[in-house]
Amino acid sequence: MKWLLNLFPRPWLISLSIWLRPLIKLYYSGNRFEDPIDGSSYRKFLLYGYDKLRKNALCPGTLSLERHRLLWLYLTHETTFLKDHIKVLHIAPEQVFYTKFKGFDHWDYTTTDLHSPLADVKADICALPFEDNSYDLILCNHVLEHIPDDHTAMKELYRVLKEGGTLIAQVPLDENRTTTFEDDSIIHFKERTKVFGQYDHVRIYGTDYYERLEAIGFSANGIDFLSSLSAEECLRYALPKKERIPVAKK
Repeated sequence: MKWLLNLFPRPWLISLSIWLRPLIKLYYSGNRFEDPIDGSSYRKFLLYGYDKLRKNALCPGTLSLERHRLLWLYLTHETTFLKDHIKVLHIAPEQVFYTKFKGFDHWDYTTTDLHSPLADVKADICALPFEDNSYDLILCNHVLEHIPDDHTAMKELYRVLKEGGTLIAQVPLDENRTTTFEDDSIIHFKERTKVFGQYDHVRIYGTDYYERLEAIGFSANGIDFLSSLSAEECLRYALPKKERIPVAKK
């Protein structure tokens, strides 16, 4: 049993664990950790990572990661989005959120991605097939670091967002970098994983990420929601040690 469970944290095998999720959830049940997305609790979370495995990162039940749990808590405690009657576009929908959001009768909810089976509309983020000023909220998390032409992608997100609308676009961001690092010559998967942290990433964003969004027309800043939580909450929910939530307004 142990050898089988050890396979699940590997990113390319996560989907294979879905049909066994109830058994895995039972195996890891306990009271040390909690996933705030569904309120389930566990004795431990699973390892996860590409270049470096992180302890207690992946929830066995929902498959949420640290950033998913952080975003959910932010949306729940700091916004009214989850209760509002709004039109929402979700780029590359995460499974943990997709199940929740699809059940929201008060949302006009559309998912899009070039390849994902969860996408209602198959589309390239650099050429979105939606009208201007269409959405109140756009969720586009851990997507832009995969896109070679992120400038065009940002322009498209700006175009389809309503005036006064909100874009939440989490990315892996190195707070110690003032300038985003890119190198188109790095094409091999192993080298990309070594340099960018994941085989299909094309850059490491620095703190100029917000300037890149503002150059498109957004008003952008990083919300330090983590600082509003206690140390006990951060441990119980297994949240990232340091991460801001990028929020951009049109």
